[in-house]
Amino acid sequence: MKESYKIIKRPVITEKANVAKEERNQVVFEVARHANKVEIARAIEDLFGVKVEKVRTEVQTGKRKRLGRHIGFTQTWKKAVVTLGEGEKIDFFEGL
Repeated sequence: MKESYKIIKRPVITEKANVAKEERNQVVFEVARHANKVEIARAIEDLFGVKVEKVRTEVQTGKRKRLGRHIGFTQTWKKAVVTLGEGEKIDFFEGL
């Protein structure tokens, strides 16, 4: 198994992610592009000690950006929406 810290890069903390966390018990993470759903679920269970019910993945394509006359793209990244088991939760801002 690959290292869990190489699979899970960071949590995505946006308004939409917070609504999903409160209403549907889902947490959103940025993950490695090569990781599949099984590896993502195992990494979340290993790192946070919670039960994962379902994982949905999505590849976010880079946005077109312009700096003067030069045009480029931001980096393409992979997002995972993880549905946690009943009664499970992950709190990123403990003690703040």
